[in-house]
Amino acid sequence: MSTLFSGFSSRRTARLLAGALLLQALPGLAADPVVSHLAAVPRAGTKLVDITYDLAADTATVAVSLQISGDGGATFAVPAVSVTGAVGPAVGAGTGKSLTWNAGADWNGQVSSQVRVKLVVDDGVAAAGLVAIPPGLFLMGDSLDGYANAPIHQVAVRAIYLAKTEVTKAEWDLVRGWAVGRGYTNLRAGAGKSRDHPIQSIEWYQCLLYCNARSEQEGLMPVYYMDESQTEVYRSGNLGLSNAQVKWNANGYRLPTEAEWEKAARGGLNGKRFPWGDTISHSQANYYSNSSFAYDVSPTRGYHPSSAVGGEPPTLPVGSFAANGYGLYDMAGNVFEWCWDHYGSYAGAAVDPLGPDSGANRVIRGSSCRAQANGCRNADRYQNGGGLRSDNLGFRVIRSSVPSTTATSSDLSVDTRDPAAWTLFSAAEAGLAVGDVGLVSLSPLDKLAVVGGGEARDGAALKLMAADGAASFAER
Repeated sequence: MSTLFSGFSSRRTARLLAGALLLQALPGLAADPVVSHLAAVPRAGTKLVDITYDLAADTATVAVSLQISGDGGATFAVPAVSVTGAVGPAVGAGTGKSLTWNAGADWNGQVSSQVRVKLVVDDGVAAAGLVAIPPGLFLMGDSLDGYANAPIHQVAVRAIYLAKTEVTKAEWDLVRGWAVGRGYTNLRAGAGKSRDHPIQSIEWYQCLLYCNARSEQEGLMPVYYMDESQTEVYRSGNLGLSNAQVKWNANGYRLPTEAEWEKAARGGLNGKRFPWGDTISHSQANYYSNSSFAYDVSPTRGYHPSSAVGGEPPTLPVGSFAANGYGLYDMAGNVFEWCWDHYGSYAGAAVDPLGPDSGANRVIRGSSCRAQANGCRNADRYQNGGGLRSDNLGFRVIRSSVPSTTATSSDLSVDTRDPAAWTLFSAAEAGLAVGDVGLVSLSPLDKLAVVGGGEARDGAALKLMAADGAASFAER
């Protein structure tokens, strides 16, 4: 199974390889925010790191996210989930901004003298309609209901920017109108019940053409190419492109991978059946309700009561229900969504998996207005050939990066190991006779303490301690 990143050789390294790949700020946009006076200091006696900075920006608020490196900046893959303070989607400019990283919660039992913190600041101008999904680990798959095609495994996904909603008919028409006459010769009109309903009845490869056309329309770097040298932009034809024909770090639009889609759908919740919890009703999603599943608790059955307005198909306007924890709408129900990957079995723990290199079918996720409750599960997987067209199948777009500003601290030392406890031994328990000098191995840090018996009396208790590699003892 292909991945964006490779080369990890141990469990620990695998846990640390979930960093974001963000490109440099693009020219021609509004002035980027400026971060200055960034400082990070571990708080004495705790596992917290206090971070301060000054922020200047043209816009009223900016999005601020935190990334952590444990290897001097080689990778920024240490989880940074437990963060409070001046961070998030709407941070105002000013001096003396502060936030706190709970390293003990995200990175417990670790130590490094090469920790660096990076602030990533986006002004939001280039990311309209997108939501920043933070990098990190999540548990992909589901064991709740006995399904065999989505076993639970640990996956690390880099930072991404995913569309809040499925692509609408209005968005499709706008891009298609621009693309016609500019080399995009077979971008279909598609279908949609209304302008604010999702586009549907478009094949997998049509989604790729739309992504490239929208990228070029907005002056971004296209993602999909006709050749593995990635020189000829994909603008026409019914092609099943390979991983090698994708410029993964381009700042243009693309389809999400299956792993990116599921991480986003979960909204920061692990182990839940749906984006919001373990039960489902028509107040949360547009799907076909019945009594076949105990977790379908909707008081109304059949198609969603509101979906009859406007006739077939039974879709609803995008964003008709509450967003998940990441601010994404309709990750369950309304229309199925194309993903990039060829369909195949999971290959176990992975970093940014791209799916198999080949296969007959592509992955479809997200359920639809005609699917039952079990199909709305975060981990539910569908597949079909890329040439499928259906009135309950659409997509949403993703970007690997948007114009941003970054600022990185110098190295600092962070130690989230638990201090060794004092342990009581007697001379006899330590295996020492009066006057002996010996070595005793202590846990949990497995340090060695030198125990001197020169002044010890037979049977006297010795107090031993190991911390940070140093050892001491006291006679009692």
